[in-house]
Amino acid sequence: MPMYIDIHEIQGATAEAVAKAHVADVAVQKKYGVEYHKYWFNESCGKIFCLCTAPNPEAAASVHGEAHGLLASKIIEVAPEIAEGFLGESGVNPEGAATIPGGAPNERDPGIRTVLFTDIVGSTALTQRLGDDAAMIFLEVHDKIVRDALAATGGREVKHTGDGIMACFFSAVAAARCANRIQRALAQHEQDNADIPVKVRIGAAAGEPVENHMDLFGVTVQLAARICSHAQPEQSLVSNVVAELCIGKGLAFHDLGEVSLRGFDRPVRVHAVQHPAVTSPA
Repeated sequence: MPMYIDIHEIQGATAEAVAKAHVADVAVQKKYGVEYHKYWFNESCGKIFCLCTAPNPEAAASVHGEAHGLLASKIIEVAPEIAEGFLGESGVNPEGAATIPGGAPNERDPGIRTVLFTDIVGSTALTQRLGDDAAMIFLEVHDKIVRDALAATGGREVKHTGDGIMACFFSAVAAARCANRIQRALAQHEQDNADIPVKVRIGAAAGEPVENHMDLFGVTVQLAARICSHAQPEQSLVSNVVAELCIGKGLAFHDLGEVSLRGFDRPVRVHAVQHPAVTSPA
């Protein structure tokens, strides 16, 4: 059965009211062959995102219509593996609200995710110059360092892009710290293995699950990818939203101002993550 995410925009909504509405959905959903699994509530923005399986979007809307009359402004179909890749294995509290794994007890998940891309600098040229076998060594070094950093910071690998990795985070802070870990580990690796100087660029952006293009994290993914492409070797760039979400968390950024990115009509403000230097051995 297809899986859908619907989005509601209700300014002034409270956690208690949203929980009550979800309970009402569950009470009538079987009538329409629908199952509402969980919901995300972004209280600051007045947005609710509901995940369900249903025979069609009309059936999902009918549940809301009968249960409480709060119809979604958008309903999109999502592949289960895509929903899982981006949203992750968030828990669910007794009221059906998604919770943040490892967070405070019953800490609600607002649905915001930070998407991060890594890109090995000059990967095509490396393959042409060194051959497939040697280039594979560079890729293996990159993959291990990135995956170790993801494991240490709670990131989730969404897919391998061939010359990099796309990952998703519950926390913008965790994404920035992951970028720090990756760049620091690669710098240390280069000190220890001067013959295998793997360099990457990193880009990250944060957003809500349903964007203007009717796709799961569509605009956020595109922005993160474009920011990554804009970064210099050994540089990590993040969107303004990511930098703002990291305020007061002990991370340092350099504001690069607005930059023009392919596919975006207006300039986008970006920040460079300031990576701690790797000290040379005495």
